[in-house]
Amino acid sequence: MPEQTRYHSVRLDKERCRGCTNCLKHCPTEAIRVRGGRAHILDSLCIDCGECIRICDYHAKVAVTDTLEDIRRFRYTIALPAPTLYGQFRTLKKPVYVLEALKKIGFDDVFEVARGADVVTRAIRERLRDTSIPRPVISSACPAVVRLIQVRFPELLEHVIDIRQPMEVAASIARRRFCKAHDCAPEDVGCFFITPCPAKMTAIRRPIGQAKSALDGAISIMDIYGLLLPHVEAMQNDPDFVPATPYGVAWATSDGEANAVSPGSSLSVDGIPNVIRVLEEVENNKLRDLEYLEGNACIGGCVGGALVFENNYVAKAAIRRLVADMPKRHPDTDVSAAMLNKYPMKNDLPFEPNAAMRLDDNLVVAMQKMNRMNQIMDHLPGYDCGSCGSPTCKSFAEDIVRGFVASEMDCVHLMKEKIRHMAEDMVTLAQSAIDLGGKKEEHPEAANRSQK
Repeated sequence: MPEQTRYHSVRLDKERCRGCTNCLKHCPTEAIRVRGGRAHILDSLCIDCGECIRICDYHAKVAVTDTLEDIRRFRYTIALPAPTLYGQFRTLKKPVYVLEALKKIGFDDVFEVARGADVVTRAIRERLRDTSIPRPVISSACPAVVRLIQVRFPELLEHVIDIRQPMEVAASIARRRFCKAHDCAPEDVGCFFITPCPAKMTAIRRPIGQAKSALDGAISIMDIYGLLLPHVEAMQNDPDFVPATPYGVAWATSDGEANAVSPGSSLSVDGIPNVIRVLEEVENNKLRDLEYLEGNACIGGCVGGALVFENNYVAKAAIRRLVADMPKRHPDTDVSAAMLNKYPMKNDLPFEPNAAMRLDDNLVVAMQKMNRMNQIMDHLPGYDCGSCGSPTCKSFAEDIVRGFVASEMDCVHLMKEKIRHMAEDMVTLAQSAIDLGGKKEEHPEAANRSQK
């Protein structure tokens, strides 16, 4: 994708950055460099997972999302809350209280993304009947994980399920139903996802597997929580409401999707480092007996997103309590087969590899650069300390080959070694000069002695 068309929710606040290497060492795709005392995010490698937001002590990494002011662009607005939003309220008894609170702060209608998750669950279970899809089938629900695969594991893209994300399906359903009920045009309605993470915001602005998102924007849970809290706490009435199934709500937590889709033969992994390790296992054909793999970039699932208010463990417990009190319904019986044909379920574009890892489009030139990288690597210490501003010695060698770094002497350890050799040479030269000077002083006396 051309550089100018890329969008990222995760941004750098240069005024706050102190040039430490904390984010450098935690980025799963090595998308961060420190140059000139400031961090820089490589646009082509960033997957908007939000890991740098979590670990930056100076709050120099931020996520750009929409605000409540942005909903005024539309005549009507629909809020699509992620089920993670329910977990932000520790004593919440019914999801409907949160939905009503969203209306009170300015939205005309609300549609649960958990209901979208129910529909997607049924669609995935139907899709898994196709045995031609390589196993394990990998979830496409977490856009950060899909982008991770595009960057680091492109050969696994054929494993990723081609069913749309719950927020996309929910937006399609919500918009069509609202327009039919209020006799209005689709362009008059704005659909806004209430998001727990920056990756979902990026997925709306720069969709994966779709030419255009069904959503018009995303508002951070962190930004909206304080406005919702007093309305949720004051809620006393019990509006007539048919909620999503407990399986749809449980998608907010790790293993929620896997339990709904394939409880007998599935694996749920949360946290980018853990996801990477499991994807390496899949890459090496060690999990072929597994039917379905749910990968979450955030610890605990979406409840651990970078844009949530509540602690992820507390939120996960709240979701579990909420689910336990809900009527025991399953998407297989709650979602009709007609629903799958009525709304778009499958992606309209294939998942493409991220070409940012290529050294050059020309294979011969790429091989030359690879050889040059290996030569540089032979000289580097292999400490992966990050002092050079690159996350590893390998990435540093690649930065040199790509022209991002001037020379190997940006390596602190090589520079120290060179300075040590220079110092030794200077001492040797100085000693030689002293020895030579001493001989010159002795020469006249020796000449006088010989004359006598």
